[in-house]
Amino acid sequence: MQGTPSIYRSSILGKEYLLLLESFRHWLRTLAYAAGTVYVSAHYVRDFMVFLETIDVQSLSGITPQTVTEYYRYLGRRVNKTRDGGLSGNYIASNIQALRRFTRYLQQSGRHWFEIPSVPSVEKDTVKVILTRSEAQALYRATEGDSLGSRDRAMLGVYYGCGLRRSEGIALDAGDILLKQHLVYVKHGKGYRQRYVPMSARVADDLGEYIHSGRIELQEHDPGSPALFLSIHGKRLSGNSMMNRLKRLTHLAGIDKPVGLHTLRHSIATHLLQSGMSLESVSRFLGHSSLESTQLYTHLSHEQ
Repeated sequence: MQGTPSIYRSSILGKEYLLLLESFRHWLRTLAYAAGTVYVSAHYVRDFMVFLETIDVQSLSGITPQTVTEYYRYLGRRVNKTRDGGLSGNYIASNIQALRRFTRYLQQSGRHWFEIPSVPSVEKDTVKVILTRSEAQALYRATEGDSLGSRDRAMLGVYYGCGLRRSEGIALDAGDILLKQHLVYVKHGKGYRQRYVPMSARVADDLGEYIHSGRIELQEHDPGSPALFLSIHGKRLSGNSMMNRLKRLTHLAGIDKPVGLHTLRHSIATHLLQSGMSLESVSRFLGHSSLESTQLYTHLSHEQ
């Protein structure tokens, strides 16, 4: 297969696939599947059908086990449309389950059906993206000298310098940045856990510059907002807006990787381990509830 097709192009399914999809929905309802299961299963199968048309497979007879394997490899590479990073393992597993339901429907209705191969090879394509140290520095160099550039450096400081999760950074208020103590107070951590995260002198400088200069300019539109990261209208910056800024920096830095906010967290964890920080210290830094979650980075740090 040449290249990576996009199943999100504007696409109208051919008549055969449309009829199959509607018949599949009817079969699920007849078997008393929950409405949510009917909707999700049909949604995933439709995505698969659009993928088939993208690679010019116009009927079920053209589907081979290799076709299905390529589809799941594609899902493993695909960027998530609603949050940073790739598709979750649960999302891909739900796809597999939906296609298995679809093949059962095909068998029971006497239609041409296809096998669903095992999918361990898909996991190879879902490895976390990690920036090198030089790539992380290139992001900083791509920032500009205005208020938005100051905000970009503060954003990199929070997500790369402090390794915060996406939601943790969005929820930060200006009062959570303890510049004198070189600490960030995370009051909305995963599992409702709170923690203090240390920041380097550089991160403290970048955050201080933003709070005392860039943020004040943005705050003119809404002086009462407590949020750390403000939009040009003075409102709390959304995760999607942060992603757009990060994508812009990634492009300007010439980085050819699918970089998201969580990529920055994965990268700093890997770099800290490479620098000799203990697994326990990195685990506390990231706010993990157990060392098992942190151990992934020991493998990644050896691959860099």
